[in-house]
Amino acid sequence: MRAVGAGRVLLVDDDRAVREALGQTLELANLRSTLAGSYIEAKDHIGPEFEGIVVTDIRMPGKDGFALLDHAREVDAELPVILLTGEGDIPMAVRAMAGGAFDFLEKPCDPKAFLAVVEKALKTRALVMENRALKRELRRGDAAARMLVGTSALSEQMRDAARAAARNAAEVLVSGPPGAGTSKVAEVIHLLSGAAMRPFLKLPAVSATPEALAAAFEKAEGGTIFLDEVAALPAAAQFALLELLDGHAGTRVIAGTYRDLAGEAQQGRFNPDLYWKLDVVRVRIPALKERPEDIPILFRHYVALACEQSGLVPPEITPAVVGRLMAQDWPGNARALMGAAMRFAMGVEQAPEGGPVLGLAEQMAQVEQSLLIDALRRHGGNATEAAAALRLPRKTFYDKLARHAIRPEDFRR
Repeated sequence: MRAVGAGRVLLVDDDRAVREALGQTLELANLRSTLAGSYIEAKDHIGPEFEGIVVTDIRMPGKDGFALLDHAREVDAELPVILLTGEGDIPMAVRAMAGGAFDFLEKPCDPKAFLAVVEKALKTRALVMENRALKRELRRGDAAARMLVGTSALSEQMRDAARAAARNAAEVLVSGPPGAGTSKVAEVIHLLSGAAMRPFLKLPAVSATPEALAAAFEKAEGGTIFLDEVAALPAAAQFALLELLDGHAGTRVIAGTYRDLAGEAQQGRFNPDLYWKLDVVRVRIPALKERPEDIPILFRHYVALACEQSGLVPPEITPAVVGRLMAQDWPGNARALMGAAMRFAMGVEQAPEGGPVLGLAEQMAQVEQSLLIDALRRHGGNATEAAAALRLPRKTFYDKLARHAIRPEDFRR
């Protein structure tokens, strides 16, 4: 665990004498502090990456300590907030404890009691931040983080769904639009599962026969079979697959489809019993048009791969290139974007052209979003360094992050 002193104490009190006296107490104990005299002055210091704690007086002009407590808990429910109370405020402070305050102290504070509560809160905060860092490190190293690229909330939901699917042995239905990459998600689920060291077999459903399915189950030996576009599975093979699933409990089937499999079953084009057998766990791949902020990130990833495989020097990807990329809907999704990246890496074309063109304001917003994400990725999620790199005031930077629903903690290394 990191040292207690690694965290910072945000001390908030409108009484300057009290504020400076408590600040000196913290300084003598070798604890770092930031002093603020009001809610407005304090709130901008509180962000999801804030490693310290908050100590605030309850009664202040304007928004009081309760408002700051509510704000802190909205930003980070695990951020310790210690309330400073006057003699008549103790019943209110007790109620605030039930509402999430870490502790309360009566003023004037005894220095030893004050430091004891502060150090306890700092240790609690350090443990929370350590656990978060460990979880991020574990996730960054798993197959979902390595193979399913994207920083959007939808991408994170997809990765979480893949991880959840990997934790059990039930059949999985992976759905998504054409070109989304159902086979890659299926492989991720297999690699994260307990059967990762066993075979992973891919079969095109359209050409699968009962005999081919039986042979695959024998070869899989308790591993995973991926059926690509399961809606195209011939009728005879559908009946055979039902029997094989019942007779081979140790082998899991992951079915991929670009179609509405429930609708196919209702229309009599797909065996309903097999549909319900396969539709136990669902993982949905969102289309690129649903998560445009992932387009430049995926494009850069694919360009880097293409250059690495071909021994090429990666070309510069300018904001103008990013703007043209994001002006398209990408009906071919990841597969089409990958092809465009390969052509770009080889110098065949500057950037994809054609498709619907967004207005200037929309393009500017998307480029801004891309630049914010790039800055955070380069600086490992450190918002202060990212803001400095973009030459933006801290508050302006956070306002822009909020406007684009970007969270710095998603980019920490």
